[in-house]
Formats: sequence, structure tokens, C-alpha cells
Amino acid sequence: MTGGPPVIDNAGTATCLFCRIVAGTAPADVLYRDDLFLVIRDIKPATTHHYLVLPREHMADAKHLAREDAVVIKRMEEIATAVLKAQGADLADSRMGFHWPPFQSIKHLHMHVLSPVEDMGYFNKKVAFRPDSWAFVTSEWLVSQLAGKQQS
Repeated sequence: MTGGPPVIDNAGTATCLFCRIVAGTAPADVLYRDDLFLVIRDIKPATTHHYLVLPREHMADAKHLAREDAVVIKRMEEIATAVLKAQGADLADSRMGFHWPPFQSIKHLHMHVLSPVEDMGYFNKKVAFRPDSWAFVTSEWLVSQLAGKQQS
């Protein structure tokens, strides 16, 4: 992964909310964790199943990934699918992807996992989480873009 350590302020405190969640110093409803990733419930869910897949390592956002990070995105999607299944969500009516800068509120890479899409409101379905739009990209689109980048 091309990430790095948590973003720390002068007092030695992680300034990134997701880094604090990963460290266990900020609360979150954790659904899955392993050595590299964490899955939490979104605090402002757009639908019944709205989860966030976070790499434990701080990575800024989807736009600044390297070609080598395609494996990270693929693993995030695998984990997201497993969590949706475990939570009883409808995989056929799901959406996974990333807000594209500057349209993300927390600058720590995170995949949105949503189901059922059918139950999302108009704004979330057609604007905020519209696949492959100016604000939100699917993991498939992102992996294809990373494949076209030069190796770092």
C-alpha cells in the first residue's frame, strides 16, 4: 500500500478521524477488522446497509493512489461483499465506491458500501452516490484507471 502513518498534530494526537477510529481512540460501530482493514457503519447512513471500508494505514484518497494500490481496492471490495452477505443485504441491489476529491468529507481513503440502493433518497441515489460521476466512482472504474497509470 502507498499509505503512511496516521496524520499527527503537535500534541501527538491523530488529526484524521478515521486514523483515530483505527487506533481505537474514537468510537465507531465496527463490523469487521483484520490486520489491514476495518469496516464500520456510516454515522449518516444513506440506506439500511451503509458501511465504510477503511485501510488501517492512512491513505489520502482515491485520486492519489498508485498503480500498485489496485490490489488494495480489490481487497476492499472483497471485504465489503463479505460484510454485506454477513449482514443479510441484497448484493444485487448494492453499490460500492469512493467519493472523488474534493467531494469527500474525510481525507482518509474509504469505500462506501450501500444496500439496498432502491431505498436511497433521490439526492443520494442520483447525485452523492451516482456511479462514475464527478463526485463518486465505482471500484471497477478506479481499478481500471489505476491500471493505466505508470508504475511508481
